[in-house]
Amino acid sequence: MKTNPATDEAAAGTLITRTAEPANLEMPFASLEDFVTPNERFYVRCHFPTPQIAGETWRLQVEGAVNTALKFSLAELRAMPQHTVTATMECAGNGRSFLQPKVKGVEWDLGAVGNANWSGVRLRDLLEKAGLHGDAIEVIFEGADKGEIKEPPRPAGEIRYARSVPLEKARRDILLALDLNGAPLTAAHGFPVRAVVPGWYGMAAVKWIERIIVSTTPFQGYYQTIDYAYWTRRDGLPTLVPLTEMQAKAQISRPAMNERVPAGTTYRVRGAAWAGESEIAKVELSVDGGETWSVTKLADNAAPNAWRFWELEWKTPAQPTRCTLIARATDAAGQTQPSERIADYGSYMINQWLPIEVEVT
Repeated sequence: MKTNPATDEAAAGTLITRTAEPANLEMPFASLEDFVTPNERFYVRCHFPTPQIAGETWRLQVEGAVNTALKFSLAELRAMPQHTVTATMECAGNGRSFLQPKVKGVEWDLGAVGNANWSGVRLRDLLEKAGLHGDAIEVIFEGADKGEIKEPPRPAGEIRYARSVPLEKARRDILLALDLNGAPLTAAHGFPVRAVVPGWYGMAAVKWIERIIVSTTPFQGYYQTIDYAYWTRRDGLPTLVPLTEMQAKAQISRPAMNERVPAGTTYRVRGAAWAGESEIAKVELSVDGGETWSVTKLADNAAPNAWRFWELEWKTPAQPTRCTLIARATDAAGQTQPSERIADYGSYMINQWLPIEVEVT
C-alpha cells in the first residue's frame, strides 16, 4: 500500500528531498493553496551538481546556423524588453512513485510540478538579432551543469545537459527567464538564465544556459534521444522520439494519501489540472475507485499553459470505510486521462489515473 512519504514536510509546507546531491526536491502536493507557486516551494530538478556561476563574468553565446554569432552579458539581457508568462512546469517523471513495478529514476510523488510567473527575454528576439540561415530547423540549449552518465548506454566522460526545440516553437513562445515570480532566479532554479518552454515538460526548460546553438540537423544528444524519450508507433513500428508536450492530467491535493476524513460530513476535495499547450475543459472525480464520476467545479483562473484549480464537495459515507478517490481531466481538444499506464511511456509522462486512498473514520 502506498503511503504519504512526507507528513511532517506537508504540514510545514517545505520541500521534500528526494536526492540531496544532485538536488531533487518536490513540493508536498497536499500543501497546494496558491495559483502561483511560491519560490521557496517550487520544485527543483538537477541531473548534476549545481554549477556556481558569477553573474558579472557569465556570457550567453548564440551561435551555429546564424548570420552573426553573438554574446550577451546578464546586464545586456536585462536591458532588453522584458516579458512575463504564467506557465505550469512539470517534471516528466512526476508521479513516478505510483508506478508498479518500481522503475529507475527519482521517485517523485505528486509535487514535481509548479505554476509560476516567469519574466525575461523572448528567445525569438535574440534569434532575430543573430539572423538565421534559411536551412535552420532546431535550437539547442546547453547548460553549465555537467557530469558523467552512470549507466549504459552512455557517452564517455563528462557531458553537459542539453535539449533542443523545433524552430517553430523557438520563434513562438519560449522565454529566457531571468526572474521567478518577480525575483532573480536562485542557483537551484537556474541562475542566471533558464529556458521556459510553455506547455512542455520541464526537461526542456534547460537551466544555467551558456550556449544557444541554431542547428540545421536534428539534435541527437543524450538527453534528447537516449533519456527523456519514449516509444511511439509509426506505420506499426516502434520509434523512439523525444518527450515534448505535457499530457492532460488532474491531481488530487486534498485529501492526501491515507488521510483520515470524518464519516457523515462534507469534505472539500480539491486539486489542480493542466494540459500542456491546450486548456483544461473538465475535471471529474470518482470516490469509488472509478465506478462512478461527478463533474467538479473549475476555478475561474483559466489561462494558456497554466494549471487550473478544481474542487468538489464530497458527502463522505455514514459509516467507517476505505475509499479510493480518482480525478481525471479532459482538455479542450477532447483528450482525457487514460485509466491505465501507457507502457511505451516508460518511466515518463505519468498521466494515468492516480488513486488516492483515504480512511473514512
